[in-house]
Amino acid sequence: MRLYNTLTRTKEDFSTPDGTVRLYVCGITPYDTTHLGHARTYVVFDVLNRLLRHHGYRVKYIQNITDIDESILARARQVGRNYLELGEECCRVFFEDMAALRVLPADHYPRPTREIPMIQEVTRVLLERGYGYVIPRGVYFRVRAVPDYGRLSRLGRDEMLAIAAGQDDSDVDDPTKEDPLDFALWRRSQSGEPAWESPWGPGRPGWHIECTAMAIRYLGPQLDIHGGGADLIFPHHESEMAQSEAYTGERPFARFWVHVGLVSLDGVKMSKSLGNMVFVRDLRRRFEPDAIRLYLLSTHYREPLDYRETDLEAASRRLERFLAATRWALAPADPTWAEAPGFSQRFIDALNDDLDTPAALRVLDELADLGLAGNPEAARLLVELAGIIGLELSVRAGV
Repeated sequence: MRLYNTLTRTKEDFSTPDGTVRLYVCGITPYDTTHLGHARTYVVFDVLNRLLRHHGYRVKYIQNITDIDESILARARQVGRNYLELGEECCRVFFEDMAALRVLPADHYPRPTREIPMIQEVTRVLLERGYGYVIPRGVYFRVRAVPDYGRLSRLGRDEMLAIAAGQDDSDVDDPTKEDPLDFALWRRSQSGEPAWESPWGPGRPGWHIECTAMAIRYLGPQLDIHGGGADLIFPHHESEMAQSEAYTGERPFARFWVHVGLVSLDGVKMSKSLGNMVFVRDLRRRFEPDAIRLYLLSTHYREPLDYRETDLEAASRRLERFLAATRWALAPADPTWAEAPGFSQRFIDALNDDLDTPAALRVLDELADLGLAGNPEAARLLVELAGIIGLELSVRAGV
């Protein structure tokens, strides 16, 4: 099995020495319901989770929920809601959407508001080792203490500054910081904001330190796979990697960094600020969840995906064709048919090649052709292989 590693920019053979895969995927910030970009990310990692288990690995899967940051606080103020109540409501819809899309649940969904002691401990150690410093705004990470900061994103300093300036919690223009790229480990809270007591005054965690603390607490000092959307490579994952390695003293923090391409609408990246979101709950009213899942897997996960409803309609027709073929799965076995083309091997080989789901789906198309022609063995194999990628094709009676 080979996976593309963002850190090295190459496909690499994947294995673990103890048969356990420590998988951490950055989860949602619950201030709105599940959009198609969320769905794509978690469906992709669901396929990876299922494939790893198919190969016999034990998977320890952690997916955080960022229940405190500038974005959720701003939305809560905008709608006049308590930020935790807003988060719980959005999480409920998110989990309903994920269940409908047949995404297997993670082993744990840690939340920063419940992990404050670990977050403060990591911050304390980073300060002691000279990686952090205190200013009126809070505790900040000293980027210049990490000579190769930027090795994950491979961005130049000007590019990093431009992206950092566009973040919701941007403070690149704070003159009290040693470097504009330095980022918050602990933010002093403003009046009326949520706050926890700390040695550095009442405050709340910075964004990046949350994932460092939670990943290390639940999975240990080194991860096998760390993933998320491609928009998290910088600043989130770059900064998380730097502070995690500074805290543990081990490199790399994650052996594989896996990132899913962004979803756009009419060529423009979907974002809440632009109001061009496509929500899963809305799509579920008009399309079968399996059709949505099939649509999301029809493009390679590292490629950008520009949403067009006609493509989702095509995925619905493809699903109907698969389902129609399964009606032959209840027919008696045909001793004259053997799997000469090696469908199973070709299907698994495609998935083993950096989760090439489009190629794997083309194998299912071939099996559907045979199934529709009345071949019961092909129909049964179609059901079996589709299950590996989470398409639970119902076997229709009435052959």
